[in-house]
Amino acid sequence: MILKVVIVEDEKRSRDTLKTLLEEFCKDVQVIATASSVSEAVKVLSVFSPDVVFLDIELQSGIGFDILEQIKDPDFEIIFTTAFEKYAIRAIKFSSLDYLLKPIDLDELKEAVEKARRRMDTNVYRQQIETLMQSIGNDSYKQEKICLATTSGMEFIAIEDIVLCKADGSYTCFVLKNKNTLLVSKHLKEYEILLAEQQFMRVHNSFLINLKEVKKYIKSDGGYIIMSNDMHVSISPRKKDELIESMKKL
Repeated sequence: MILKVVIVEDEKRSRDTLKTLLEEFCKDVQVIATASSVSEAVKVLSVFSPDVVFLDIELQSGIGFDILEQIKDPDFEIIFTTAFEKYAIRAIKFSSLDYLLKPIDLDELKEAVEKARRRMDTNVYRQQIETLMQSIGNDSYKQEKICLATTSGMEFIAIEDIVLCKADGSYTCFVLKNKNTLLVSKHLKEYEILLAEQQFMRVHNSFLINLKEVKKYIKSDGGYIIMSNDMHVSISPRKKDELIESMKKL
């Protein structure tokens, strides 16, 4: 199947380079249109029906997210392209959407294209966009949901429903209030960084906890926590003082 692509990028050199990389090195890809501004992109996307849009986050005429706000019920996959910008990258990660850092690496580009080709589930994608736009539109950055890519598909979970995250090798196990668990193929470290501003804390090499779900702190036996679901969580000695101070601030 030919993958129809639109590129939204305000720098001509970057636009031309990406077009060349896609058409010469990515199998069955056709660039059907390009745009260099927010208004031009909105017009292009109203005329063409791409499968995938490569969207630069920072445009001279605005930001890529401005385009998404003007497109009703988008039915294409998005791969963001950007020079690293912490806020936007965090929002994108919460929604489990793809992004490529500039200068674009060819192998990462190929992988992103193939992931988009396999994914293309409109209903899931719309929920991912909703999660993203919620993040971008929230000045206090109080994220309400996170999208988790599990072996069975995408799961959209309320942050407040997470009791804790547990390291399981190169995977992370999410333990929820309803006692369900979700296994995600990412290291715990990634979620430690992502959830740092959501009142989560890494209290042990194997555990990232929701501070609001701590029921009791036990000093004996080296110190451990009892969570709201009665799970016992060990605390690293160097984390005890930090945990107590964090709990006081809640």
